[in-house]
Parts: sequence; structure tokens; C-alpha cells
Amino acid sequence: MNTKTRALEENVEYWESQRNHVTTKIGKWIGGEDVYSHGYSMMNELLGKVSYMQMIVLNVTGKLIHKNLAKWLEGNFIGMSYPDSRIWCNQIGALAGTNKTSAVAATIAGSLASDSRAYGGNQTNKIGMEFIQKTLLDYKNGKTIIDIVKQCNFKNNSPVITGYARPVKRNDERIKPHEKMTADLGFKVGEHLDLAYKLGEFLEKEYELGINIGGYTSAFLSDQSFTPNEIYQIKSLVVSSGVMACYVDFTNRTPGSFLPQHCNDIEYTGPSIRELK
Repeated sequence: MNTKTRALEENVEYWESQRNHVTTKIGKWIGGEDVYSHGYSMMNELLGKVSYMQMIVLNVTGKLIHKNLAKWLEGNFIGMSYPDSRIWCNQIGALAGTNKTSAVAATIAGSLASDSRAYGGNQTNKIGMEFIQKTLLDYKNGKTIIDIVKQCNFKNNSPVITGYARPVKRNDERIKPHEKMTADLGFKVGEHLDLAYKLGEFLEKEYELGINIGGYTSAFLSDQSFTPNEIYQIKSLVVSSGVMACYVDFTNRTPGSFLPQHCNDIEYTGPSIRELK
């Protein structure tokens, strides 16, 4: 039997093994009896005994986290979803409301728009955690803050580091409330967050780039032993509350009334009008 034939037969065996049944290590519903998530009985051990945030994290990671960490994540969700229809993902919620779509369609569409590197959505948390976790290893291996910054990409003579910039150069109003929440819930400053502060102090002094909530959150959650991908999955709907608020705000208004424009509101900068010959 040649290698190609053997590989084909092995591939067929794999698909046959998956036929007509589902294999899972996560959960199972037993109709009329119970449902299980990572070995926990949802009806007898979880329902009414753990928070919804604990349940979200359990489904993603298989770990039943402490209630204080769940409270921290819940607070972070609150701080990451503003009910302001000027925010890019909330614009979709408001537009969906004024066009009479369903609440589910509006919320999912707005949440999907947050899945972006450019606008500071969940992708930035993932990238920020990858950065601070790698940077801590480099720091422990002898690299200085200056070395770390030098190896970053630069744009307009400033380093481009996820977690240390904002569209506008203002203090991030979410940092201090998060710091208070962290302390009130009994968390100490871990090694990732300590390094994030040191990096922020250097960037503030040299480039006027202070740490933002993405940098703070990425470092704190790294100290809690989450992986970047786990947090990306846990926070996949983090903006949904603000999107829904803006949907509700506009759903009973006149159709098409969200940010209407005249044709002359658009500035055309292309070629001048010309005749076809």
C-alpha cells in the first residue's frame, strides 16, 4: 500500500469515527434530568449558586473562578460598554433601532463591529495580553524598558504599543475606578501589572503615551493566569450592553432619523466633472 492510499484510508477512518455522534469534553444535556458543563451539574451545583460571569468563564476555560474575580470581570464589562451612540459599534445599534430591525440583530451586528484592532475592541485585549506576557519574559531575561520600547514598531516617531495609546490624548477615565475595584476586591499588583505601570511611566515621560484601560486590563488578567485567547472569548460580547442601550434609544424614533445627511455634507475630492467622448 503506497503512502497516498494509506493517508486516504486514515482520513476516511477519521470521518467515519465522527459520523452520527458528537464527541465533547465540555458539556452535555440529559433531557429531563440535568445538563453538565465541565463536570459540574448546572441544575444542582451551579444554578442559583454561582454568578453568570462565573458561568461564562467556566464554559470558556473549564475553570470555576473565585467570585471576586468574576466580580472584577463584571465591573470591567460595565466599564467597557458606554451607552453613547457616537461610539462606532453603538452607531450600528442606533441605526438598527431607527430602521426597526430586531434587538438581537442590532446587538450582534454592533458586537461584531467591535471585533476590530483599529477601534479598540476585543482584538486589542488579545494583542495587549500577548504583548505584556512576552514583554515580561524579555524583562526577566535582562531586557530593559528602553530595550523593549526600541524593538517595537514606530509611527510618527512614537512607539506603537497596544494598551498605551488612545484616539485622543487624554487620561483614560476608566483606570482609577478599575484600580479601586482591584484593591477593594483584594487583588494585589502582580508582576505583569507592575511591569505595565513601569512601561507606562516611561512612555508617558518620553512620548506622552500613558497606559490605557486595554493595557491595564491585559496586564491584570495576565496576572490571573488567563491566556489571550480565553479573554478574547470571554469578552466576545463585552460591548453588547451599550449597543442595546443605543438600539432602545432609537427604536421608537422616525425611521432613518439617525444621523441623516444632505448630499452636500459629503466632500468629494476626486477628479473634476468631465465629458465622456
